[in-house]
Amino acid sequence: MVQFTRSPVTAVLGPTNTGKTHLAVERMCGHSSGMMGFPLRLLAREVYDRVVAIKGPAQVALITGEEKIVPPQARYFLCTAESMPLQSDYAFVALDEAQIGADPERGHIFTDRLLRARGREETMILGSASIARLVKSLIPDVDIIGRPRFSTLSYAGAKKLSRLPKRSAIVAFSAEEVYAVAEMLRRFRGGAAVVMGALSPRTRNAQVQMFLNGEVDYFVATDAIGMGLNLDVAHVAFASLRKFDGRRSRRLTVAEMAQIAGRAGRHHKDGTFGSLGGEDGNAAFTPEEIEAIEAHRFPPIDHLYWRDGAPRLDSLATLIADLEERPDRPELRAAPEAVDLAVLKRMAADPQVIDRVRGQRQVARLWDACGLPDFQKLGADHHARTVSRIWQFLSEGAGHIPRDWFAQQLARLDSVQGDIDTLSGRIAAARTWAYIAHRADWLADPAEMAERTRALEEKLSDALHAALTQRFVDRRTTVLLRDIGQNVNQLPVTVEADGNVCVDGEAIGRLDGFRFSVDPATRHQDRKLLLAAAERRLGKVLRVKADELIGAADVDFALLDAAGDAPGIAWNGKPVAALLAGPTLLTPEIRLDRAILALDQDVQKQVTSRLTNWVDAQKQKHLLPLVKMAESAADPQVPPVVRAVFAQLGDAGGVSPRTDLDSALGHLDKDQRHLLRRAGIDIGVLDLYHPGLLKPGAARWRGALLAARIGKPCLPLPLPGLTLIPAGEKFDQMGARIAGFRTFGEQMLRIDMAERMARTAHEAIAKGEAFTTTSPQIVSLGLSEAAFLALMRAAGFRAVEGAEEGKPNWVFKGRQKARPPQQQPAPARDGKPRGKPAPRPAAATPARAPAPPANNAFAGLAALLGRNG
Repeated sequence: MVQFTRSPVTAVLGPTNTGKTHLAVERMCGHSSGMMGFPLRLLAREVYDRVVAIKGPAQVALITGEEKIVPPQARYFLCTAESMPLQSDYAFVALDEAQIGADPERGHIFTDRLLRARGREETMILGSASIARLVKSLIPDVDIIGRPRFSTLSYAGAKKLSRLPKRSAIVAFSAEEVYAVAEMLRRFRGGAAVVMGALSPRTRNAQVQMFLNGEVDYFVATDAIGMGLNLDVAHVAFASLRKFDGRRSRRLTVAEMAQIAGRAGRHHKDGTFGSLGGEDGNAAFTPEEIEAIEAHRFPPIDHLYWRDGAPRLDSLATLIADLEERPDRPELRAAPEAVDLAVLKRMAADPQVIDRVRGQRQVARLWDACGLPDFQKLGADHHARTVSRIWQFLSEGAGHIPRDWFAQQLARLDSVQGDIDTLSGRIAAARTWAYIAHRADWLADPAEMAERTRALEEKLSDALHAALTQRFVDRRTTVLLRDIGQNVNQLPVTVEADGNVCVDGEAIGRLDGFRFSVDPATRHQDRKLLLAAAERRLGKVLRVKADELIGAADVDFALLDAAGDAPGIAWNGKPVAALLAGPTLLTPEIRLDRAILALDQDVQKQVTSRLTNWVDAQKQKHLLPLVKMAESAADPQVPPVVRAVFAQLGDAGGVSPRTDLDSALGHLDKDQRHLLRRAGIDIGVLDLYHPGLLKPGAARWRGALLAARIGKPCLPLPLPGLTLIPAGEKFDQMGARIAGFRTFGEQMLRIDMAERMARTAHEAIAKGEAFTTTSPQIVSLGLSEAAFLALMRAAGFRAVEGAEEGKPNWVFKGRQKARPPQQQPAPARDGKPRGKPAPRPAAATPARAPAPPANNAFAGLAALLGRNG
C-alpha cells in the first residue's frame, strides 16, 4: 500500500495501467469533499459514473463545457481541466494526465492547474514519469511516488488486418483513416466499433458497449484512446505513426506511442502492441522505440507551456498584456496564441466592442465570451464571428441571448438526416450551444435551454451511433465469418430467373427484390459457409437491380400500407423502402431497405432520389390540396392568422375537428375566412376539411404519411364509396378517422355527409318542419336512431318539449324561424357558389308553445354551428 507523507502535494507518476486514477478516486472518496480534473469529457464522465456508484448521485457533480450535473448538496466534482472551479474550496484536489502541460494547444491550461489547483488537505498530480523533474522544480515540496505497471507490455510485430487477434484496437490519426480501417474490418471481419474524441459520450458509450458485449471483436480509435479510457483490449495496432498536430504532420513521440500502446492489457492481464501492415510501412517501429516502450523509459519533458491563468480584468489592454506575458521561469514557455486570445484580439479591434467594454465586469464578460470553445474547428476568423454575435447580445439590454434566436439555432441542427460526417458536424455545433446553455448568466431561462440542447445532442448521438453501426458493422457477417474457411471465394454463386440463389449448384435461398432469405432446408453445417459465399457474390446482382429501379417508370412503384410500424414503397411488388417520420408531414424520411444500404453510397443516393421523385409525383396527384396548404402556411403574403390555420390543418393531414381549430378560427374576420373557402376548405359545424382529401387515393396517402409520423399503422381504411360504416373497435377506427369519418354511437359517418345532415336539419327547423329519424335523408343514409341523436347533439341541438303524442320517432321541430346565416356560400371548384348558404341557427332556445309533454324534440341551439361562417 502506498504510504503518503505529510506533504500537501503528492505526484503519482508512472506508465499506463498503474492504477493512478483508481488510487486518486479512492483518496478523494476518503475526504469530506474533492475535485478531479481530466483531459477529456469522456474520461470525466467515466469517473463520474464510478464515483456515483460509491457516493450516490446526490453527492457527485459533473462539470464540463457542455454538460453540468450539479446537485445542491454535491461534495465531489469531476471536471474537465478547463472547467475546474478553482475559486471553490475542496479538501482534496487531483489533476490527471499532467504531462499534457507540454501540449502547445492545451498545455497552458494543465500547467495553470498544476501550479494553482490545491486541496485544503491533500493535492495529487497524476501523470507520466517523464514530467517528474519539472514537477519537482516547479513544486519544491512535492512528494513524488512512482507506480509500476500491473502487467507486461510487449511488441508483437506487424500484422495484416486479416490476421489481427480478437479484442484488438486499431489506432489511426484522422477521420478518413479511421473510416477506411473500419470499412475494411466490416468487409473482412464483420465490423468494428468506432471511438473518436469528437464523439459525444452517448455515442462513444454505445459504440464501446458493442465491443464489450462481443457484438464486434475490434474497434478503431483515434489517439483519444490513450487518455485513460479503460477498455478490455488485448492488442493495440497502429495504422500509422504520424499525426497532424494542428500545425504540421509529424511522427509520434515515444511517450505518445507508449501512452496509446499502454491501453493493451488490463490490470494483471498482459498486452501487446504492434503495427498494421508491413514492417516497412508508415506504422513501422524502430528497435529503439520498441525497447523504450517495453521498458517504459522515455526522455524527460524539458518544458511546459504557460499562460497567466488569472489575468487582470481592469481593461482590454491589461487583459491582453497579461495573456501575452512571458514566464520568468526556465521550465516554462509562453503558450502559442490560443483561439480564445486570437478572438479577443479581433474583438478588441472593433470600435463597437471598445465602446461597450467599460469597467471590470464588462471586460470579464467579454473574456468569458471569447472562451467559447471552437468545437467545430473552423478557425479563429470564423469562430470570432460567432463570438461577436454572442457578445452583442450579452452587452445590450438585459444582457441575455434572446430565447427565440437561441431556439432557432437549435432548430437548424434538429435533423438526423445525412451521413456520418454531417451528423458529427451537427453534434460539434450542438456542443457550442450546450456550452452556452450552461452559462447561467447568458440566458434568461438556462435550465430549459440546457435541457433542449441535451435532448438534441442525445438525438443526434443516437443517429450517429446508428449511422456508424450501419456503415461499419454487419452483425450477420460477424457471425458467419467465425471459423469460416478461406476457400469461400472459389464457390460459384448464381441467381436464377425465378430468384433462387445457388452456390455451386445447391439452392441456399431466394432473392426477392433486394432481399435475400436463406433456404430453411440448408444443412446446418453448410449454412454459414454457403451464406457467406452468396453474400459476397450478390453485390453485382443487387447493383444491376438498383440500376433497373433507378430507371423504372412511375407505374412500377406502389405504396405499401403499414402492416407493421411503418408504411413503405414497393417496386414491382417488392418492398424497397419504408416511410418514417420526417421534418414535416409531407416530407417523410425514405429509409431504404437494408439490402440496398449494403450498396455504395452513390447508388443509395440515386435510389433515394428516384423514390423521392415518385413520392413527390404522388403528392401532386393525390395530395395537391395538402401541398397548397403547406405553401400557403409559408407564404408571407397570406395573413399570419390565416397561415396559422393552414399550418395546423395541414399538419393534421387536411382534416381536423373544429374544436382543435376554434381558437385560431376565432381570430379570423370575414375576409380571412373567405381566403380559406377560396382554398377549397369547408368550415363545418364539426370539422374543417378539404373535400378533395376525402377521395380514396388521398385518404390512403394521408394515412401512410400520418402512420409514418406516429410510427403506428393507421389501418384499415374504409372501402371506396362508403359513407356509413360500423364503428368497430377503437383501434380499427383510426384508419376510418383518417379517411374522414366521425364516430356517432355505434356508427361512423363521413364528415361531409355529417355536415350535410346538420345543414339540412337547420334548414328544416328554420322552415318549421320536422327532422327525424324517419326523414328521407336519414333513412337513405341508414343512420340509426342512437347515431342520429349523437349527430344532432354534436351539431349543437338540444331537446325541447312539444312533440305530438303517439309519434313513433323523435320530432325535431323549431318553434321559431332561425335567422339566416351571415355566411357566404362555399365556392365550387370553378369559383361559382355551390348552393344556398346554410342558415344560422337561433342563438337561444325558442319560446315554448303549448303541446302535450309526452315526448321530446330537438330545437336549434347549435352553439358550434352558430359560429359557422
